[in-house]
Amino acid sequence: METLAQSVSTIAPTTTPVATIPLVCALAGNGTWLAYVLATVAILLVAWCIGRFARYTSSPGSLYTYATMILPPWLGAATAWSLLLAYVATASSVIGGFYQYANLLLRDATGHATSTVLLALFCAGVSMWIAWRDVKISARLMLWIEAVSVFVIVTVIVLVLARHGSHLDYSQLRLRGVTGSGLRLGLVLALFSFVGFESATTLGSEARNPLKTIPRAVIQSSILGGAFFTLCAYTEVLGFRVVGQDLGASDAPMHVLARVGGAPLLGLLIDIGALVSLFAGTLACITAAARVLMLMAHNGLAHRALGATHARNETPHFAVLVTGIAAVAPVAVLAARGSTGLDVYGWMGSLATYGFIVAYALVCVALPRYLRDHGAARPTARVISLFAFFAMLLALVGNLYPVPEGPYGRLPYIYLVYLAAGLLWFAFASRGQKSPREQI
Repeated sequence: METLAQSVSTIAPTTTPVATIPLVCALAGNGTWLAYVLATVAILLVAWCIGRFARYTSSPGSLYTYATMILPPWLGAATAWSLLLAYVATASSVIGGFYQYANLLLRDATGHATSTVLLALFCAGVSMWIAWRDVKISARLMLWIEAVSVFVIVTVIVLVLARHGSHLDYSQLRLRGVTGSGLRLGLVLALFSFVGFESATTLGSEARNPLKTIPRAVIQSSILGGAFFTLCAYTEVLGFRVVGQDLGASDAPMHVLARVGGAPLLGLLIDIGALVSLFAGTLACITAAARVLMLMAHNGLAHRALGATHARNETPHFAVLVTGIAAVAPVAVLAARGSTGLDVYGWMGSLATYGFIVAYALVCVALPRYLRDHGAARPTARVISLFAFFAMLLALVGNLYPVPEGPYGRLPYIYLVYLAAGLLWFAFASRGQKSPREQI
């Protein structure tokens, strides 16, 4: 249960219908459902590759360990730094979403909002404290809360389809008005709904029977997420067409959808669930990032002190502290400058996507040789890993060209500067030391 909870909490499925699908719809329009179908296929290819790795080894380093065992040391380092950024930036993204929905609920309840910086610090601080103590109990609780939230969303979806879904929405099925560029950019954002599905691998030997439960959790979370997101995408576009509103411009889509379904109270419950889901995502990302940073410290890619574990709790407490501060610091600065939570969610989420796509692609490249070394090489594995790599490559190209306008256009350069700095640190730190691959 805790293993599946780690992946589900990092995906934070409740946040996709309320925050990500409207952004995808603004780009892909009637092709929003198709963007999620294609994203599901791409993620399942990657999940299959990761699951094959996880059958033979369990390590808190997650994808970093998989890449390091096979790829040249500098590519292993690139995977490590990319994955660390991905988890930290995702935590930043969902912290932004947290203070957005916290103030939304506060305004509805009291008519007043509170400091966005204070809310961001509260979300990160509590997450860090739980990750410092013991994530297992909280992970089980968060999974049940997430399950209740998803159940309420599914209830709204069923009500909308029961009232207005007796006839197929041919505008969506025929992709009316959809452009190739819009669908491509929408696909990239749709992929962000899935990122972190592999985070169960960061638990390593902490998971019960890891060689079975971790591959199962990776596959299950991607399948369940894909089915849920695709159904929500189709129904949200349908529901907003019924009321004549623009889904791409809505900041509270489930409120509208709940009214369309004839159960407006459920919209409030979904917003509460989204708030909890965003908190759970923060906790899960800090947990995953800390364990990656811990292994990086063991392998000389970070200060050795970050590889220590707490004497009583057996958690990487110093790594939790560092990753938590790294996650909340940019959010606090952006919030102090007046950025909305949805802006932070979009900016930091897009930055995280670069790290995830690069890490996923490198792991897929490493799989065929890994299976050959374990005597399990099959032609099917080579083909699937190749398809998964090209799927990630196309997603990366779609994210880079055409160059987005505004802040999104600067994100690729931020990622490249960060990665270059990480590789320079690797080159400096690796002099006279064994490579991580040799240590393994």
